[in-house]
Amino acid sequence: MGRVSMPVVRGTLRAMGHREDLLEGAKRCLLEKGFTRTTARDIVKESGTNLASIGYHYGSKDALLAQAYVAMIGAVGDAFEGLGEDRVPDGDGSLERFEKTWENVIHTFSRDQRIWRLSLEVSFLGDGLPGVREHLAAATGSARTGLMPLFVGGPEPDPDDPAARSQGAFYVTLLQGLLVQWLFDPATAPSAKELTEGLRRVITDAGGVPDTAADTGTGAIADVDTTADPDTAARTTDTGGA
Repeated sequence: MGRVSMPVVRGTLRAMGHREDLLEGAKRCLLEKGFTRTTARDIVKESGTNLASIGYHYGSKDALLAQAYVAMIGAVGDAFEGLGEDRVPDGDGSLERFEKTWENVIHTFSRDQRIWRLSLEVSFLGDGLPGVREHLAAATGSARTGLMPLFVGGPEPDPDDPAARSQGAFYVTLLQGLLVQWLFDPATAPSAKELTEGLRRVITDAGGVPDTAADTGTGAIADVDTTADPDTAARTTDTGGA
């Protein structure tokens, strides 16, 4: 086999470097200008590459911006589990775990506010960013099951599992709704403790967790039976379980 010339090797390494340079340049552009105001030329200037590199490595500017955003929000999400005293408790899903996770999430709202504001931009201007929206839609689907281990423990479930997708969608909906409230007015947005109390009351009203769960911090939020008929449960209690 013939030897590969050094110019070819250098060209290959330079091309690989362009891919990373483009991604980092796109991240900086997003933080400075957002999705709608970032142009391909902005990214090229920021990354020190060229326009052809965007198409070669990512296919389009929209695909590059979407990948840059997913990388940034993924790094933020790594902090949800917390470290040290802020680490989410081990074990299966519980109200205590639910509350600690939301404490960590809310902390990122302040620390990484510019990144979170990007998620609002792409949500509210989705029709004006069809390319970006298409790429991010797939990422949102995986985020549903990706959040599950944080709240209920264990490995990430199969994304094709309907039960996991519905429960994951619940967490994503809470996250997006809380984000909007927090960015609008942090002072009036619900705290992690208030979210946990709200969940406890919802489950209690459905007949799944006793009122004392809030005091012990051990009320399970996974595999809770919320389908039982309250009237049937009351009759069973009155007759001593007969």
